[in-house]
Order: sequence, then C-alpha cells, then structure tokens
Amino acid sequence: MKKQKISLTDVHERGLVLRLLKRVFAENGRDYLGQYAVAVACLVVVSAATAFLAWIMRDVIDKIFVEQNRAILFTLPLAVFASFLVRGIATYFQGVILSRIGNNIVARYQRRLFAHLTELSVDFFGENRSAHLAARINQNVSGIRDTLNLTVTSIARDLLTLVFLIGVMILQDPVLSAIALLAGPPVAWMIASLARKLRVATRQSIDLNARVLASMQETAQGITVVKAFTMEETLRARIETLILAAEERSNRIAAITERSGPVTETVAGVAIAAVIGYSGYRAIEYGYSPGSMFAFITALLLAYDPARRLAKLQVQLERALVNAQMIYEILDLKPRQPDAPGAPTLNVSRGEVVFDKVVFGYHPGEPVLKGLSFTAPAGATTALIGASGGGKSTVIALLQRFYDSWEGRILVDGQDIAGVTKASLRGNIAYVSQQPYLFEGTIRDNIRYGRPDATDAEIEAAAELAQATEFIRTQPKGFDTPLGENGTSLSGGQRQRLSIARALVRNAPILLLDEATSALDTRSETLVQAALESVMKGRTTIVVAHRLSTIASADQILVIDGGEVVERGTHGELLARKEGLYSSFHGMQGAGTATGSP
Repeated sequence: MKKQKISLTDVHERGLVLRLLKRVFAENGRDYLGQYAVAVACLVVVSAATAFLAWIMRDVIDKIFVEQNRAILFTLPLAVFASFLVRGIATYFQGVILSRIGNNIVARYQRRLFAHLTELSVDFFGENRSAHLAARINQNVSGIRDTLNLTVTSIARDLLTLVFLIGVMILQDPVLSAIALLAGPPVAWMIASLARKLRVATRQSIDLNARVLASMQETAQGITVVKAFTMEETLRARIETLILAAEERSNRIAAITERSGPVTETVAGVAIAAVIGYSGYRAIEYGYSPGSMFAFITALLLAYDPARRLAKLQVQLERALVNAQMIYEILDLKPRQPDAPGAPTLNVSRGEVVFDKVVFGYHPGEPVLKGLSFTAPAGATTALIGASGGGKSTVIALLQRFYDSWEGRILVDGQDIAGVTKASLRGNIAYVSQQPYLFEGTIRDNIRYGRPDATDAEIEAAAELAQATEFIRTQPKGFDTPLGENGTSLSGGQRQRLSIARALVRNAPILLLDEATSALDTRSETLVQAALESVMKGRTTIVVAHRLSTIASADQILVIDGGEVVERGTHGELLARKEGLYSSFHGMQGAGTATGSP
C-alpha cells in the first residue's frame, strides 16, 4: 500500500511539473520565439563544432601520425582551429541573447507582480508581512527565467551535443557505444530520486531566507524603536536562529544537489575505463585503427560534460520550478473586492454618503459594526467619536472599499459602492490617515501623488493650505528635496502636513480625515485645523477624532459604541445630554484625560 501511495504522489508531482512548464512556455515562449531561434541556432553550431572535433581526431591520428601525410599537415590543424573559433563566437552570441531574454523576463514578472500586488485587497497585506513578501518575491522572480533558459540550453546545447557525439561514437564503433551507454539508466534513476527530496528542501530554504531578509528589513525600518528599547541582543538572537536554520537548509540542498557527483563520476569512470581497456585490447590483438579508437574515446570524453549537465538538469530544474510555482501562487490570487462585471463608474454630483444597516468584522463571527446606519449629508461635516475599537476607522475603510461589508449597503449619491468600479470610487475621495506615509521621491512628488496631473502651482497652493510651506522652504532643495525612507528626516507633524497637502491637491468631493491632526503640535494643529475648515466647505467630510476640540464645529457628531451609533447631534446638543457618552468624553478631556485613539 505504501509503495502505491508513493507512486501516485510521484505521478501527481510530475503532472504539476509538466503543467507548470507548459504554463511558463505558453506565457513567454511566443514573445521570445525569434530570439530563442537565434540562440538555438548558435547552440546547434556549438554542438556540431564539438562533434566535428571528435570526428576529425580519426584523421589527425591516422593521416598525420600514422601515415605521416605532409599534404594535410596545414589543413587539419586549420580545421581544428576553425571549429574552436566558430564554437567560441556561437557561444558568445547565445550567452548574450539568453542573458537579455532572462533579464527581460525578470523585468516582465517584476512589473506583472507589482501590478498584481496593487490590485490585491488590503486584507492580503494584513495577512502577509510586507518585508517577508518582498524578500520572498525577490528570491522567486528569477524562477521563470531559469526554467526557460535551463530548458532551452539543455535541449539545444547539451542534448544536441550528446546526440551528435553519440552519433560519432556509433559510426566509429557500435559495440563500444553500447558499453558506454550502459551508464545512463542507473544515473537517471538516481537523479529522479534526488529531485523529489530537493523539491521540499528548496521551498523550505526560500521561506527561511525570506524570513532572514524580512527581519533585517524590519530592523532597519524600526531602528529607533530597536535602540530605544535596547532590543539589539533579542533581535540578534532571533535572527541568529533564522540564519542557522537557513544555513542548514542550504547545506542540505548542496548535499542533495552534489550527491549525484560521486555516483555519476563512478559510473562514468567505469564506463570510460571499460571502453579504453576493451578498445586497447582490440587494437593490440586485432590491429584496429588507432585513429578510430582515438576518435571514439575523444567523442566519449567530450560527451561526458553534456551528459553530466543533463544528469543534473532535473535537480536544477526542480529548484527553478519551485521558485516559479511560488511566483504563480501570488499571481493566481484573486482580489477579494473585485469590480462587478461591467461595473459603471461612480457619478458624484452632491456627495451624500449613507450607511444602511452595515454589518462587518475582520474575523468570522466577530462583527465590529453591528447594523450601523447613518447619513453624512452632502457638503456637510460628519464627525465620528467613540472609544477605541468601536468601529470609527472601520467606517473609513469600508467607504473606500478596502473591505466589503457582510450585510447592508453603503451608498454615495444613491449608488451602491459595491456595484461601481473601485477606481472611480476612490478617485472621488481624498484621504488623510492617522499614520502618514511618504514614498521615495521628493516632497513635490509626494504631494503630486494626490493628483498626478497637478501643476507645480497647485502643489504649492495645497502645501500652503496645509501649513507645510514654512518648513518646506527650510529644506535644502525646498519642494525638490529628496525624502528618506518614509520621510524619516521629517518630524511626525511635518509628515502629516505633507499627507494633508496630498489630500488637498486631489480636490475630491468627499474628504476623509482619520485622526488627521493627531501628530501635530498645538500650534500646527491650530493652523492646519483652520486650513481644513476652509477646505471642508462644500465638501462631504467624515472626520474621525478623539480630540473634541477639533470637531466642535462639525455639522453632526456621531458617537459610536460597540459598532452602533448610540448618540448623534451637534456639539451643543450632545453636551446638553449630561449623562451621555459624549458629555462623559468631554468631561474627561476637560480634566486632561483623552478618550483613546480610534
């Protein structure tokens, strides 16, 4: 029973390998057909020139050394030189062509992966650590290139060279050829058994190396926290464990990969020794031509290298295919918030937002919003207040369709956002998060991400409104100053003001502010709040805040508790309810105690 199970597993794995190979060639083969044809032609020339070298050895020995024919003393060496020259030129061109194809394939899949990752839902990135994901992709992306190039070079160069040389051997001596070819079956059986072990070890090694790189990246990103909490030794111990595990896996892969060497060398040695012994015996006893024997042995020795590479092909191909398979595992993921087929674009005329009995949670059976219903009137400011975990930031996430609600509807001007394209929905929203994020590039670039077609004048005007111009002018190159990773050279308040400027330049009818002033000092908060109030006029604005002073002028305030609206009204109306939650929050903040961040 156990034997049958292993056999079925092998058949299944071979089926997966064949399907993966078919997919790789189907997606890429046609685009590179012309270039591969030239590379293959060069490899055929290399194979033919190698076989020619073995073939001509018979005349070299018989005509020059045995018959001592002076007439060909120049032509035969010239032919040998020409074959080496042709082989060298063909090898150069095939190497350059295959490298260019490989580099283009890597670039193609990097673009494809990035485009696909940006289409995946926010929850995917919540479930996968970004540093680990980036490290894994960095290792996997070469798998497609290696699969194609290994297959092409092995078939066009090694296999053809081996076939040509075996042809030379058979023409010279069929009996000796049969003796030499007996080495093939045992080597093939051994390689197949090693490939199965290598498949598992390679995947483990890729995961471990990705974790090592991810840990290093996370440490670099959080270096201030690392030093502040003296985490150096703890992190060194953790990464030491990962590095040792990765080293052990790499050593195992090396041991498995190289295990074919001793067996291949031993079997080949026996075959070559038997051929030399038997051919020598026939030459001594029966006077066989030394030229034919030398040509045969030359072909046999030249055939050893391509045969050895072909013996390792399955092992090398397994490693490449594991990487390719892990790339396709990402590419085959479907976004969890796809646009409905034929979905129309969102048409925003007023900007009214309605939550209609919305139920949602991040984990099955654990709803955060429990039938939440409210209306954010067009052109008015709606503020959300409440204790941590009540669902305020979840409202912001659902409105942008970072997640889809379990039940209920979210409407913008009467249009269900689940039925319109995500791009048109988000294109009508400007968003400022509580954790500002800046990208590689200049200050001007980061503001322009809000609207790529914004002019320099519009960018500078948005910065002025966000009270950011003052500190931007002090930077070495002003708006053209390059930023470090996530703008670490700037203070938290400065980063937040750039984030606000990015939202302002978008000029969208709906504005979402999720603790937009939480990172600002008192002076900056006062200035930015004044700027935001002027910008919010005429726009539908939803504000999440825990400082009541920042929302006192809101048109309506919703107190959210336990995923439901428990109070609503203006600042004055809610304070008048002396026993309400809002009044309680106001009393605590008046006493110097914050209500907690959302």
